[in-house]
Amino acid sequence: MKNSTTIQLGQNGPLVSKLGLGCMRMSSIWGGSTPDETESIATIHEALDNGINFLNTGDFYGAGHNEILVGKAIKGRRDEAFISVKFGAIFHNGHWLGLDLRPIAIKNFINYSLTRLGIETIDLYQPSRMDDSVPVEDIIGTVADLVKEGKVRYIGVSEITADQLRKANSVHPISALEIGYSLAERGIESDLLPAAKELGIGVVAFANTAEGLLTGEMKAPLAENDYRNHFSRFQGENLVHNLEKVEVLKQLAADKGYTPTQVAIAWVKEQGDYIMPLVSMSRRSRLPENIAAMEIVFTPEEMNTLNTTFATGAIQGGTYLQR
Repeated sequence: MKNSTTIQLGQNGPLVSKLGLGCMRMSSIWGGSTPDETESIATIHEALDNGINFLNTGDFYGAGHNEILVGKAIKGRRDEAFISVKFGAIFHNGHWLGLDLRPIAIKNFINYSLTRLGIETIDLYQPSRMDDSVPVEDIIGTVADLVKEGKVRYIGVSEITADQLRKANSVHPISALEIGYSLAERGIESDLLPAAKELGIGVVAFANTAEGLLTGEMKAPLAENDYRNHFSRFQGENLVHNLEKVEVLKQLAADKGYTPTQVAIAWVKEQGDYIMPLVSMSRRSRLPENIAAMEIVFTPEEMNTLNTTFATGAIQGGTYLQR
């Protein structure tokens, strides 16, 4: 592969690019404006040209628009792309309504996704999160049936607890766990990451910059119309405190000749050979920076500085956004 190392998803799973391309921002996000489709498709093509073959989408991104777009982009290049699809989240007019993970619904979702993507098999299919009203065994068992039918190659999970992960893996081998993970969001290190490592499950880590907190570009206070104002991490004294932590990241990045975003991505990459940074992009101009981040190495002193500054609980307040 060009400019990209690989990662194995699961003990007997596929080799894919160590850097994943999140396609969510190529569609309207919960009812917002839609980015330029031509540029988005060109971004996917350039990612494939550079060996980034892991493309992450969801059937609810842009009410199906994202899958249609990805389908256009991979037409004629299907063999170069590894398609990861999340399902189960229900939206109306951009508003979250809940989950539908009933077996009958999953069997409906898969056929719509295959049609929109224009493919016969989805490489990685995963519930967007678990629904307590449907047993894990029924959810994973239904997707396992789709594997037998040839509509799915590998099974993944997202937004799941360690206990749920073990239960899911007992029903059918789980290849990948998609979860938020960053210097600012390290709660999964206590039990979920160790469980994934023990079970040999690959980790697809999104939100590497913690909704922009770690980019080094955020200023306090945020604009009144900024959606992040809804989350305590970005409010009042919490944001002031958190941005003080980010100053350490900015200085370390400057000393190394990289951007804070690149260092944040590289830190995730360095947490294990079973962990993939999943970076959302909709413009080709972002690709070189993110690819270069995968080449960054840290001295023990630099890693200690980052881990100490951003120890669990160091960032005040919380946020939660589903990818």
